Amino acid sequence: MAAKKTKDGEGLNIPNRINALPVRRPGPVIAGIIVAFLAVMLVYGMVTNARFEWNVVWKYLFNENVLAGIGWTLWITVLSMVIAIVLAVLLAVMRKSINPVLRGVSWFFIWFFRGTPVYTQLVFWGLFSVLVPKLAIGIPFTSIEFWSVDSQNVVTAFRAAVIGLALNEAAYLSEIVRAGLEAVDPGQAEAAEALGMRRIILPQAMRIIIPPTGNETIGMLKTTSLVLAVPFTLDLQFATNAIANRIYKPIPLLIVACFWYLLITSILMVLQSRLEKYFGKGFDARPVGAKGKRAPYDPKYPGKSDGEPKDDVNKMNQATFTGMTA
Repeated sequence: MAAKKTKDGEGLNIPNRINALPVRRPGPVIAGIIVAFLAVMLVYGMVTNARFEWNVVWKYLFNENVLAGIGWTLWITVLSMVIAIVLAVLLAVMRKSINPVLRGVSWFFIWFFRGTPVYTQLVFWGLFSVLVPKLAIGIPFTSIEFWSVDSQNVVTAFRAAVIGLALNEAAYLSEIVRAGLEAVDPGQAEAAEALGMRRIILPQAMRIIIPPTGNETIGMLKTTSLVLAVPFTLDLQFATNAIANRIYKPIPLLIVACFWYLLITSILMVLQSRLEKYFGKGFDARPVGAKGKRAPYDPKYPGKSDGEPKDDVNKMNQATFTGMTA
């Protein structure tokens, strides 16, 4: 029979026990009431304000152009993040290289793309075919060409948007990856080399890399609204703006865009939380004692509660180590 969960010290024969009462703190209760009242007022004002035109919102919430815009937005986000993550890992490794050329190239890339606005970068990528009309392979510094193609056929609006967002994001993610790698104890790398194990550092660094990378992914989703600078005209923001300009009702269509961005962001936040828990295995403290059991103060076996089998390993051992061997 599982032992009942009790507070520390309860059930022990302690003389002159003091039954302390909790200190009453009315401040948090009053603040909660005020915040809840303001929230109700805000929701009531939004629902009853006729200028929001909720009937128009529901009419265009599942419009085919809006749904197509959601698909393009997600596609741009996924491709940009995949390319950015690969480049970020490469740049982080180059930044830690002993080769000064690799370190310099990595530093310049990060400096340039972090130092210029993403909107400006997207405009440049939209003008790529103007800056470089033809892509060719041949002998450098000569007019000999083996293969050539018009830049406009290669760097389309969609590809320009993906490349522009990916390069900008890679500069930020590379610093996140570098911070995660440097957070791992150098002794882990030495132990891995001694044991012939290679995949040791990055799995440990993922615990630190995942949270900010999740935030960057959510930021990327919203940054796709800037691809009009390329110009790319199929994303969610442009789709809702086009409908708003056609029916002269910008506010309801802005609400439609906000709804879908919030929904997708909420899903990404849940996925981020799951990834954090997965890569945080082994780092999060586990409760002492098996589920439904409470370890006594002086267990017969270290880490085991009374009545538990000796070979129950699904728990944390209570044995402590002191001295130089800790």
